Amino acid sequence: MTTGFSSSSCRFADYFVICGLDTETGLEPDELSALCQYIQATSFRDGARRMSASANEGENFEQSPLRRTFKSKVLAHYPENVEWSPFDQDAVGMLCMPKGLSFRTQADAREPRFHSFIITREDGSRTYGFALTFYEEVTSKQICSAMQTLYHMHNAEQYEVLHSGAAALPEDALHAASPFSRLQRFNSYDISRDTLYVSKCICLVAPLPFPQASRRVLQELHQAVTAAQPPPLPLESYIYNVLYEVPLPPAGRSLKFSGVYGPVVCQRPSTSELPLFDFPISEVFELLGVENVLQLFTCALLELQILLYSRHYQRLMTVAESITALMFPFQWQHVYVPILPASLQHFLDAPVPYLMGLHSNGHDDRSKLELPQEANLCFVDIDNHFIELPEDLPQFPNKLEFIQEISEALLAFGVPPEGRLRCSDSMTKLKVFRASDRRNGNLSGSPLSSYLLKENETIARLQALVKRTGLSLEKLDAKENQGSNKDVKVQCDEEELRMHKLNIHVREIFANRFTQMFADYEVFVIQPSQDKDSWFSNREQMQNFDKASFLSDQPEPYLPFLSRFLETQMFASFIDSKILCHDDEDKEHVLRVFDARVDKIRMLNVRTPTLRTSMYQKCTTIEESEKAIEMRLTKMDHTALHPHLLDMKIGQGRYEAGFFPRLQSDVLSTGPTGNKWTKRSAPAQWRRKDRQKQHAEHLYLDNDQREKYIQEARNLGTAIRQPKLSNLSPSVIAQTNSKFVEGLLKECRNKTKRMLVEKMGREAVELGHGEGSITGVEENTLIASLCDLLERIWSHGLQVKQGKSALWSHLLHYQESEEKRDAPPGGLAPPGFNPERRKSDAGSALPPLKISLIQDMRHIQNIGEIKTDVGKARAWVRLSMEKKLLSRHLKQLLLDHELSNKLYKHYAFLRCDDEKEQFLYHLLSFNAVDYFCFTNVFTTVMIPYHVVVIPSKKLGGSMFTANPWVCVSGELSETGVLQVPKNTLEITFECQNLGKLTTVQMGHDNSGLYAKWLVECVIVRNEITGHTYKFPCGRWLGKGVDDGSLERILVGELITSSTESEDRFCRTPPLQHSPGMIRRLVTISPSSKPKLNTGQIQEGVGEAINGIVKHFHKPEKERGSLTLLLCGESGLVWALEQVFQHGFKSPRLFKSVFIWDYLEKAQGHFETLEQQDMADENWRMRARNFCRFMRAINGTPRNIGKDGKFQLLVCLGAREHLLHHWIALLADCPITAQMYEDTALIKDHTLVNSLIRVLQTLQEFNITLEASLVKGIGI
Repeated sequence: MTTGFSSSSCRFADYFVICGLDTETGLEPDELSALCQYIQATSFRDGARRMSASANEGENFEQSPLRRTFKSKVLAHYPENVEWSPFDQDAVGMLCMPKGLSFRTQADAREPRFHSFIITREDGSRTYGFALTFYEEVTSKQICSAMQTLYHMHNAEQYEVLHSGAAALPEDALHAASPFSRLQRFNSYDISRDTLYVSKCICLVAPLPFPQASRRVLQELHQAVTAAQPPPLPLESYIYNVLYEVPLPPAGRSLKFSGVYGPVVCQRPSTSELPLFDFPISEVFELLGVENVLQLFTCALLELQILLYSRHYQRLMTVAESITALMFPFQWQHVYVPILPASLQHFLDAPVPYLMGLHSNGHDDRSKLELPQEANLCFVDIDNHFIELPEDLPQFPNKLEFIQEISEALLAFGVPPEGRLRCSDSMTKLKVFRASDRRNGNLSGSPLSSYLLKENETIARLQALVKRTGLSLEKLDAKENQGSNKDVKVQCDEEELRMHKLNIHVREIFANRFTQMFADYEVFVIQPSQDKDSWFSNREQMQNFDKASFLSDQPEPYLPFLSRFLETQMFASFIDSKILCHDDEDKEHVLRVFDARVDKIRMLNVRTPTLRTSMYQKCTTIEESEKAIEMRLTKMDHTALHPHLLDMKIGQGRYEAGFFPRLQSDVLSTGPTGNKWTKRSAPAQWRRKDRQKQHAEHLYLDNDQREKYIQEARNLGTAIRQPKLSNLSPSVIAQTNSKFVEGLLKECRNKTKRMLVEKMGREAVELGHGEGSITGVEENTLIASLCDLLERIWSHGLQVKQGKSALWSHLLHYQESEEKRDAPPGGLAPPGFNPERRKSDAGSALPPLKISLIQDMRHIQNIGEIKTDVGKARAWVRLSMEKKLLSRHLKQLLLDHELSNKLYKHYAFLRCDDEKEQFLYHLLSFNAVDYFCFTNVFTTVMIPYHVVVIPSKKLGGSMFTANPWVCVSGELSETGVLQVPKNTLEITFECQNLGKLTTVQMGHDNSGLYAKWLVECVIVRNEITGHTYKFPCGRWLGKGVDDGSLERILVGELITSSTESEDRFCRTPPLQHSPGMIRRLVTISPSSKPKLNTGQIQEGVGEAINGIVKHFHKPEKERGSLTLLLCGESGLVWALEQVFQHGFKSPRLFKSVFIWDYLEKAQGHFETLEQQDMADENWRMRARNFCRFMRAINGTPRNIGKDGKFQLLVCLGAREHLLHHWIALLADCPITAQMYEDTALIKDHTLVNSLIRVLQTLQEFNITLEASLVKGIGI
């Protein structure tokens, strides 16, 4: 969600609230939160049968009354209401006491606990709450007797359960039950001997987050009630003062006001500094360690689901607020509930990105926590220094250097970078530890945990780096102590100043990373050409940022992270607000500060704006920001009015020590009438304009149409943004779920559209949709986000979670039921095979592959490299997409209604028929494009291939006696020579993934009586993905026939499968152009082939060269096959053949003359001239090179024939950038005059010069030839 603060308020606090036990209504069980606890408990309990499972599970049998939750009420709030921030009773009540009332006896610990919370309204604005919970003695006799009665009932029930189960239990299990009875005694309550205490909470609701000041105010109010001596003034005076007489400090100013016992200080950054943040970041690093914080931060930036887990509400809030504050200039756009009340736990089922905090009871470990979906979840156990990450999480750019810089900052303040392992078993130990921790400030004596260093490679490497740079803890501490001995009188305590300094240190380091990474972002923002209204109405279709160009400028290691980050809602919203704010006055605060920093960096680094380096640049703005805070805290800008006696009746304002009283509502319900800063606008610092400026810091200015645009633009990506904190009836829950379903469908539509637009490239650009190409990294990102969406859809409304991947779990259930159903009586056919087959385009050469969801699952299950369920589900999705069967497979899976009904609740997305149909239809649109998302990702898996050699039908190979062989090459590797049985001419073999196939080398050993073979083509099929490649030949292999070749290199094309008409959509042109037309050279009857004129030949050469130039101008990840551009149909070899064929004199009868014959004659001529030493050095150098290459090719042990040799010469000439020299040599050679007609292209100087110029463009490219082309050549 946006960090918008509620505007219009200029008071420090809007409300003072008291929550607790309403003695008039008595004890009411908190049903929803009790239900959640019951569900957690029942996952360990199954009557008395499983009682022996664990002695510690006793309290989960049935909560003892002291451990149950009871409804808390808002007992009072002052004032009744304020117009700019209406009081939300449900939300405040739930968040002040998220688990309801709790009871204690004198035997239990009852220290006051402080926590803060946040209420996000539907418009994105926020209100903050600060609550202090403490225990008061229960004076109501009815409540005490009610508790006693509950205990009698509870003990009777437990006795019955124990003894009814005892008969069935073995003796050792009865011994195991004894701790259970001890626990009951410990939890018991006896009205005659125990004192009963109940929780109560006092709370400030404020427009801005000042937790430190609010904590102090509340602690002093509580202290005033519990102290032996009453405070100087009645409590009402202090509360009235903080509500009505303490203003918010303006931006860039500090303010001092009075608590009950001492001054309270708060300060606020100016409009040119980082936004307000007042939570202790050091605590987050102490709890989690730098490495974990950075991983959590990466998850948040990529908008994954994040669940924080802790026993302490304040820790949940501190971690959530710190992570979102460190994102500057980006803002979390999705569900944000740092403290999830127990009654709202069903919200964990939300199939949307969220950042939520869940309260742990301290007894359950992670394994006992049943979460609806985990495929895309980052789980953070704050108390145990542990984080569980989703698979395939990319690394944050420059991670090691970044960790080092943060660690240096933390060490300077005595915070160990690997965090402090806290003792979670004993709260008292923990408190002592934390108290000393706070007192010592920089804890220089605390040694770094060697255990953690051993466990954590990154930190270990870091320590080595720190040692190498000569840094040591002692030096840093000395430096800090030296620094703090300045004669500066700071108005707040040292601890608070240290917190502010450390906060700004760390935040500046994080902000600097984004400033460096996005220093040039403005260059890539696509400004809309139309007016704002039409831009907004077409917002979903519009590209607002040139992602492809931006990514192509980035260092390679940044790409996995950046390509995913650019797809997030937070990045889109950031760019939207940039587009909507043209001048500086318009800009919201965050954008203005960020742009100012970017400008500064660009002035400092005067360099090409788009030239990016991965050199790490440290933060340089810390000192400046630190000084600003120190100045504000040294000299107070404002002091608020002191608390004073109010107009109260005699006798009012007295109360009993130890009890927080009901306050006098008549004096607290209205503020002063003539207050100078609420009514009058005279003093400069409280002028209205200044006040608006303060709020512009965190909220876009009111009454501005731009606010509407940005807010609505943010709502585009998500249907539901924030749970409504109210008592939830079934109808509200149903409504929420229908919003989820609607949101998932919308997200599916947007994702499929985006992927298709990116993939269809040029066509899409012509339609005005955006950039024309898609990088491999970006395609991977989009497919990964589709897999995440499918996991969220399959997790929605699950009855019982099984395994981390809901999709794979559903597939396994399906596989199991199908295999049972299909098991043949005699086991004749493999189970799970769907008899349906996909038609084969390769004629009858290859039997068609069976279409089988189960078979595709088996392929994935056989891949040993994929270990986890989430990984298997993703691999299956990728395979189905590559085979164009995703929609079909999922449709088949969901047709098993019996299984769906068993696995999913009635409101789940997969049981909403209309939405499900639309969803499958959107997925069907992927069949319009070719994906290689399985082949390109699983590069090391073993894949079976099937090869068939098809001889010519006219001159069948029935008499053929030699032994044929093939060698298949792909973009990743090649097979080596494989012998093909001459009777069947087909072979199936398994080898490591070859990638997209490029060439097939084929030949024979020339043995036997009839070793001449006319081959039409070779067909190769990948037996997992079903991709079939055709390698046309149409030539003889044999001595004394055609060009005498015994082996040929064939270039392939992918055959597009013809799926059934229901699956067919409009097709894009095939991905690879390949030699469909059989290439023949000057043969016996040259007249049989249509001859090209010089214009057509020039055009052909131009297009071939153009294809190669375009190839090298694409980012490396998205380049196709260079072999195709050189040797394929209309490739460079073909184009130069046309040049040399033009005007070639007709051979005598019965004699074939090949271009290679002409080149050999030219070679002989050049060698003769060189011996005579007749030409200049430059000419001789070129001629020498030409002859060297000719000799090398003629000397190769391979029998590649004359045409094969010509192809090799062209490829080597292109690689060595010599083609244009050779054309010039040959054009002037006397042999050319003998063998060519006068009209030949090679004899026309103008045309030859233009050809040379075109070939020269290849000089700037580094051409690498596929190994199959140059095998056996020693150059």
